[in-house]
Amino acid sequence: MRIDAHQQFWHIANRQGRWPPPALAPMHRDFVPDDLLPALQRCHIAGTVLVQSLATMSDTEFMLELAKHHDFILGVVGWIDLKSAGAPVYIAHLAQHPQFKGLRAMLQDLADDRWIDDPALDTAVLCMIDHGLSFDALVLQRQLPALRDFAQRHPELPIVIDHAARPPIARGARRGWQREIAALARLPNVHCKLSGLLTEAGPACCERRLQPYVEHVFACFGARRLMWGSDWPVLRLAADYDEWFTMARSLCADLPGMHDDDLDAVFGGNAHRFYRLQPPLHRQGMPC
Repeated sequence: MRIDAHQQFWHIANRQGRWPPPALAPMHRDFVPDDLLPALQRCHIAGTVLVQSLATMSDTEFMLELAKHHDFILGVVGWIDLKSAGAPVYIAHLAQHPQFKGLRAMLQDLADDRWIDDPALDTAVLCMIDHGLSFDALVLQRQLPALRDFAQRHPELPIVIDHAARPPIARGARRGWQREIAALARLPNVHCKLSGLLTEAGPACCERRLQPYVEHVFACFGARRLMWGSDWPVLRLAADYDEWFTMARSLCADLPGMHDDDLDAVFGGNAHRFYRLQPPLHRQGMPC
């Protein structure tokens, strides 16, 4: 089963004062399930993981409501304030929804690069572990040391690095990123998403430009801790859905030691296992 491990929906009316700005016309509109469904069908994607895009609990509730009505949404990754006193109660409430699979912290937007490495999160994290939930980290290179300390303190928490920590592809400065990614990958509870790379690369990106970054995350995490995601609709700033899917398949297929069953893992099996996804009863005509 092919799974897109990272995509988003939003209503622009709920995002006043937040990204995307009106000047970014391709992004400044509603994105809803019917917009994505044709691309999923063309690429034979059976299901997706819907990830939060606002640091609000209302965004989480919005996504869970969509998941009730669209079978291809196999999992939802939401947001709460993990340091709040009420975090455990709200986590327990969210965990009652069968499509709720985890929480994400938008670390890249925080001024404190060590925010994640704080014992104040421990109570919420233990509650996540008790409910079998995972953690997505939207993180930049400079925040990876703190994320590593957090991951070491919570070895039972499954963690995935979104967008491979947004490597500086446009600048071509990858040495520091490579070092930090390799250090995190030594922790067995840490995984990585092969997503968001095209938007980091800038305009007119080709496979050759992305190749060293894909090779590095594969060398560090292996085929069983990588999962492909579209990062749609943000992806639309750089390419269309089909283009990125085809490019990512080609890049992965050319990796030394990558076999067909490994490709199946990166493009579906790993997300299925990491997020503990259940197949929908109805697929709205989408093949597995």
